[in-house]
Amino acid sequence: MGRPGAYLTEERRAHELRPVAERTRDYAELYEQLPPEQQRVQASRCMMCGVAFCQAGIGFGGARPSGCPLHNLIPEWNDLMWRGLWREAADRLALTSPLPEFTSRVCPALCEAACNLGCHDEPETIHDNERAISDWEWEHGGPRRFAPPAPDAPRVTVVGSGPAGLAAAWELARRGARVRVVERDDRAGGLLMYGIPNMKLEKWVVERRVRLMEELGVEFCLGTDAAEKDVASGLLAESDAVVVAVGARVPRGLSATGFDEGLAAGGVVFAVDYLAASTRALLDGGAPAASAEGLDVVVIGGGDTGNDCLGTAVRQGARSVRQLEFLPRPAEPGPGAVRWPEWPSTLKTDYGQQEAIALMGGEMRSWAVDTREVLLGADGAVRGLSVVDLDWSGGGPEPVAGGEREVPAQLVLVACGFTGPERGVLEALGAGAGERGLPVCEPGLHRAAGTGAVYVAGDARTGSSLVVSAIADAMACAGEVAADLGL
Repeated sequence: MGRPGAYLTEERRAHELRPVAERTRDYAELYEQLPPEQQRVQASRCMMCGVAFCQAGIGFGGARPSGCPLHNLIPEWNDLMWRGLWREAADRLALTSPLPEFTSRVCPALCEAACNLGCHDEPETIHDNERAISDWEWEHGGPRRFAPPAPDAPRVTVVGSGPAGLAAAWELARRGARVRVVERDDRAGGLLMYGIPNMKLEKWVVERRVRLMEELGVEFCLGTDAAEKDVASGLLAESDAVVVAVGARVPRGLSATGFDEGLAAGGVVFAVDYLAASTRALLDGGAPAASAEGLDVVVIGGGDTGNDCLGTAVRQGARSVRQLEFLPRPAEPGPGAVRWPEWPSTLKTDYGQQEAIALMGGEMRSWAVDTREVLLGADGAVRGLSVVDLDWSGGGPEPVAGGEREVPAQLVLVACGFTGPERGVLEALGAGAGERGLPVCEPGLHRAAGTGAVYVAGDARTGSSLVVSAIADAMACAGEVAADLGL
């Protein structure tokens, strides 16, 4: 252990958000990181626990696991980082995490929720330490290269280039397979490219990883849709194995009257489409296909994606923004609100919410609200929502008498989660879907039942999850494929 007792003398110092007035004028990175030497001091706070819950990645009674799903060797690389052994720290991180430049930017830090130090004090800055190690590694030549595949090595096709697809492709190439990644979009990265706003994950970070993978022999086929039967049959014929890592991209809609008409009119937009249009416009130039400029915007859904929509709408120049959440208001954070090491399901005000509150005149979130109708004007355009307040005191949602009201909106962004993967690509590759829309895999395996050589990884197999969870599942899938192919 590099510095015994440092947690008693050093206070936690984490990255800071740039000021609201500054960051809302651009789409550049939100955060300001500590200098490396100060980050090393933060790493010294790690207690090198005998039982490191930060590595657990299991549920402790809450809705979300605590601890790292990748089981990163966190105390070990914290110690190496504090001692100034950056290369050794990067190598130790690489043993479990193939894409730390992504998880250290967009992961909600499940590891910190389970940090033993956090039981009675402020937890270790694990998220920032991982970012510092990854940044150091890229500044000093990048991740360690591996040998190119042999000409007669097994050929594996990965369908989808999001976090699961890139992780599976990287691991299979590292193990010696000839890997081809098929992506229907015009850029590789999937969710990392078009689902996460640039201010949370700058797109040069994604492009840098893709260039490295190409350098190491991974082939990327963009603009190729594996849901087309002739494309799918060709991939199956040319591959020894196919890994489906297309995510859970089917958005959950609303049962509200007028919802379909609002979609058709363009005033109701699914969050993933809105965020993708914003990023595409930023990268290509020009106006986005869906813009909040000058409009009253309502975001339905209180999760991370809804927060990203708020931040994007503010940057586009929305006249006003509101956020509606179906569930009741979470408990305020504070002593007794969370039982360590459970994930803290308490009230969180993230960057986009902070920006909207600061710039739009105060709290703009409403909890326990149900959207009953999308209201259309005489011209067929969306003009607002009819909503009703809900009473959750009896354990379930009950409409509040007299709680009906109208909310003005010309743009409604639906961020209510996802129902599962798109069936077309699964069916084209011969992988059947079950009742929940998820593929049917052989018990305990990633191999799709009845296919022999089609595997499913990440959110396409498990349903919508976190980037780090999708990567962890993809690594397990890659290990299964490698074992079946003798790699």
